[in-house]
Amino acid sequence: MASVKQKNKLLKPFKNWFVIILIVFSIWMFFFDTNSWFIHNELNNDIENLKNEKEYYKREIEKDKKAIKKLSTKEGLEKFAREEYYMKRDNEEIFIIEYEDSLKTKSDE
Repeated sequence: MASVKQKNKLLKPFKNWFVIILIVFSIWMFFFDTNSWFIHNELNNDIENLKNEKEYYKREIEKDKKAIKKLSTKEGLEKFAREEYYMKRDNEEIFIIEYEDSLKTKSDE
């Protein structure tokens, strides 16, 4: 008999219509609504990812600005052309030294 009274005490708040409506409304807003917690959580993760991308691109822009500044001088442009495109002056000879570990093999490709 004591367990029946205890069950009635626990179920008494759920007999009130306002409590039932509040619980149903809370479940609906939390799981099923278009503005649910899950969607907000996804959107917050997307915002964080976009902020990280923004910072990455800002760093890349700064790095590119420094490279452009280097290439705007005659010495910087000449250094770039010599290192990247192996250009030379008319009275010079260039020797390219390649190390064994930097060569591409068929297994690397």
